[in-house]
Amino acid sequence: MNLDTYTTLGVTIDAGVAWITLDNPPVNVLGGTLIRELHEVLDTLRDDRSVRVIVFSSANSEFFLAHVDIHILDQMEELHEIADRNPDANLFQGVGELLRHQPQVTIVKLAGKARAGGAEFVAAADLTFAARETAGLGQTEVLMGIVPGGGGTQYLRERVGRNRALELLLTADLVDADTAAAYGWINRAVPAAELDAVVDQVAKKIAALSPELIAAAKRLVPPADLADGLKAEHAAWAELVSGSLPAQLMTLALEHGVQTPEGERDLESVMRDVAATL
Repeated sequence: MNLDTYTTLGVTIDAGVAWITLDNPPVNVLGGTLIRELHEVLDTLRDDRSVRVIVFSSANSEFFLAHVDIHILDQMEELHEIADRNPDANLFQGVGELLRHQPQVTIVKLAGKARAGGAEFVAAADLTFAARETAGLGQTEVLMGIVPGGGGTQYLRERVGRNRALELLLTADLVDADTAAAYGWINRAVPAAELDAVVDQVAKKIAALSPELIAAAKRLVPPADLADGLKAEHAAWAELVSGSLPAQLMTLALEHGVQTPEGERDLESVMRDVAATL
């Protein structure tokens, strides 16, 4: 297995654990190359019985995954093959569905912020541990005039229940790690200084088990069948994203610093200010 071919991922394997670092500067947007490479690495690891756990972290301490790249529709050429491989999910839902159905246990180590597509990634993983002082999660698509299109509506309802899902979807607020844990969005909030050790310990405990035990546990606690909900989500997203408002909001967002560290630190305020100008 050649682990040196990725440009947006760092991958190392040690003692049954694949450690994957997301690295797409400056703010780790979920762009075309990163989507393609996530599909490739998960497909590659799927049949590797020596790997029992996959841990995702970020090379950027502030941002785990900012959100889907606003320029993503200009990058579709390189993604046609991946889209064709996943007829039951759209391109963005495909990443989450791979995570949800991966034979290995998938763990997110969340030190920074994850919004929109990044928050969907977190919700799709099996386990998430987050830094109490620095992590944040937000399902922020409504600020761009759309609904989530990468599984967020379905994953949130599954994780936190309908009432909290509606709150998170419609307020688009960034919530801290303690709130995310209380809602059930993540497993646990831990002190930032202890995050590495906690994730390392959990990963190594699971990796010490046999592949058969892990497979049995995942089979007995399966991901819900969300096929109908994902189709409905895609239809709603596609209808909204083709309208004029999202294009206006996204253009103004880029002009106001979105997808730069300065603009992403308080994305919610930036987008509310942008919306007020229309």
